[in-house]
Amino acid sequence: MKFKINIAFGLLILAFLSCNQKKSELYVSVNGDDTAVGTKEQPIRTIERAKDMASSLKGKVDIVLQDGTHYLSKPLIFEANDSGTEKYPVTYRAANDGKAIISGGSLLELQWEPFRDGIYKASVSADIKEIDQLYVNGINQRMARFPNAIEGKNVFDTWDLHHTKKPDPENDPLETERIASWSDPTGAYLHAMHAALWGDMHWLVKGRKDDGSLDLEGGWQNNRPSPMHPRYRIVENVFEELDAPHEWYFNKEERTLYYYPEVDIDLQNSKIEVVRLKNLVEFRGTKENPVRFINFEGLVFRHAARSFMENKEQLLRSDWTTYRGGAVKYNGAEDCMILDCEFDQLGGNSIFVNNYNRRLTFKSCYIHHSGASGIAFVGDPAMVRSPLFRYGPQDYESMDRTPGPKGDNYPEDCSVIDCLITMTGRFEKQTSPVQISMSSRITVNHCSIYDVPRAGINISEGTFGGHIIEYCDVFNTVLETGDHGSFNSWGRDRFWTPDIVETAAQVSKDSTLPFLDILEPNIIRNSRWRCDHGWDIDLDDGSSHYRIYNNLLLNRGLKMREGYDRIAYNNIIINNSLHPHVWYPKSGDVFKNNIVSAAYKPAIMNRGIVENGKWGKQIDSNLFITNEADKTKFLQNQTDVNSIVGNPMFYDGKNGDFRVKEQSPALKMGFKNFPMDEFGVISEKLRKIAKQPKIPEVMAMDLNQENEVFELYMCKVKNVKTMEERSAAGLSATQGVMFISIPGYSNPGRSGFKTGDVIVSYGDILIRDFKHLQTIIKENQAAKELTFGVMQNQEKVLIKLEL
Repeated sequence: MKFKINIAFGLLILAFLSCNQKKSELYVSVNGDDTAVGTKEQPIRTIERAKDMASSLKGKVDIVLQDGTHYLSKPLIFEANDSGTEKYPVTYRAANDGKAIISGGSLLELQWEPFRDGIYKASVSADIKEIDQLYVNGINQRMARFPNAIEGKNVFDTWDLHHTKKPDPENDPLETERIASWSDPTGAYLHAMHAALWGDMHWLVKGRKDDGSLDLEGGWQNNRPSPMHPRYRIVENVFEELDAPHEWYFNKEERTLYYYPEVDIDLQNSKIEVVRLKNLVEFRGTKENPVRFINFEGLVFRHAARSFMENKEQLLRSDWTTYRGGAVKYNGAEDCMILDCEFDQLGGNSIFVNNYNRRLTFKSCYIHHSGASGIAFVGDPAMVRSPLFRYGPQDYESMDRTPGPKGDNYPEDCSVIDCLITMTGRFEKQTSPVQISMSSRITVNHCSIYDVPRAGINISEGTFGGHIIEYCDVFNTVLETGDHGSFNSWGRDRFWTPDIVETAAQVSKDSTLPFLDILEPNIIRNSRWRCDHGWDIDLDDGSSHYRIYNNLLLNRGLKMREGYDRIAYNNIIINNSLHPHVWYPKSGDVFKNNIVSAAYKPAIMNRGIVENGKWGKQIDSNLFITNEADKTKFLQNQTDVNSIVGNPMFYDGKNGDFRVKEQSPALKMGFKNFPMDEFGVISEKLRKIAKQPKIPEVMAMDLNQENEVFELYMCKVKNVKTMEERSAAGLSATQGVMFISIPGYSNPGRSGFKTGDVIVSYGDILIRDFKHLQTIIKENQAAKELTFGVMQNQEKVLIKLEL
């Protein structure tokens, strides 16, 4: 009787709310009742019930999730009839930001008992058939594995990636004696890196063969397949390897969970959760009937299963395969938004934007510890003309030469704004915080991206262009792989074939070929990049039609492999330079008005296809901060006829401000300052937790290679010789001793000297050169300190040098 009364009362409430055209609120509580009316005082229990109720309401609808973990029994599906409107969107929001969790897991009530050697065990209820991931007090634990993890490392924790790559039999999970020590390896997983470190591969162990080796299924997760790496591989989900804190193993037949906790954990009172679902939320619309105006705000998404064994689909001729799924998956959606949400330790992709989607916005989100990618935009390969799916040659005779896609079944006009994305690729390495493939006009704006195994932002191919990457801060990338960049792209589009001579010949016949798939240029601007094991920006095979300007590259420079129509201008490259690789004749490439710190670093530019020896359309009007020899090194390739050598006169490079002063010679080369304080996230909440890249010390600015470099108290100095040096330092005469490298631990470093400072006097004595300075120091060798007149930032100051 009570149930009927509640339903009747609920219908009255819904009727009343439906009359309110402005706003309706439905409250969901983990302690609610799905027969309740959905008010704050009488909340319903499930999000599914709230979704059904919302469909009958009019006006703006807010489904308010109260604090707690809202466990889903099945994925939350949105279809066209669940849509809101532009004026009256449907919003699923947290009552308190970050306190409402949408979970694809289950809470386990366990009675733990000691097993052996620090391991505990507990019986699990019969409804738990598999355990893909285990969380203890909110932290994802490790499957029992070999080799064991090393603190501060990731999945392939025994990697010594950038030192030695020799096989290590003692840590090899495929060593015969180790395999023989396992009672039954069935159900284990083998993870290994690509032989060339181009991503990774994974296998399910189906058993043991007669010869003692493992019966494996998988290895399809890389589109440039190779044997597994001889050293970088691990096996997990083997009971005999349960031997270290944080490891666990689930015996399905016995329904027993084994766990090795830290010594000081109160296991009996710990929160134990496992993953049940692969996808938490899915939008299922079409172009004709899209899901529209449904938003999420202030929520946490947690507990989604790993997907590495389903990562099978080839993404054209990039090095990628993909799994079209994620914790939140969009298909056929328009004008939807995720705002101020957290995606926490999800097993696969956090967000996957699949095929037709328009004007989706992901703003001010914190995405971290994703098993695969952070946000992936992937279109339908059926929209690509003459698609090829594996690295290799193009058939120019049969190729469709119609420009553009066949249809519109791909993501377009979507944005990632003010998002902090870090520690993605926990389980899959050929992934990226932001991945773009077969999409159009994707904008990535004011994002902070770091601590990832491969690229920070990846564009798989040229289809269909128009992407804008701006005001981003991307660093600590390519940490577990090789031959990549903080930004990476490929351009293996219709025009491209691995034989660069053949490609050049085909383009010479038809100059439109490079622009058949990429319809608008991709823009990279106003961003800061740092990569320590690759390139800061890596335009790889065939990447074409790029505009790269107002970027600060902190470490490994700009790579431009073969492609067409790349224009890079007004960039600052610290301690590195342009890396031109195998350019085509008449490539149309431009590199001008940049500040560079070294001679160009070409690769295979001598294959005889560069027309008359010339590199690109224009490489000129750049400022070299090193020496004349660096500037003139490639004059034979018609580069830098009008470029100059000089001190850029950075405002405060030590603290990351690489704007140049009014007297900088860079300004004469057409360089224009751009802001140094607008990189990365902008919302206050994210700025508080976002990391910053390490700012490098600018290497010695040897402004005249013929000048000798001297050592002074562990610093490098040189005599002031040129007019450029005199002008840069603000000297009235060509005299003095300039610091070109100052370690912080040195006496001058501790005394307050800075790179670029010039010692000009001692008392009333003008310092002519280094020899003169040595004489003065020797004459005063009994003193504990000497006070010198120093030109610093074009002003004379007195600095006491400790001796």
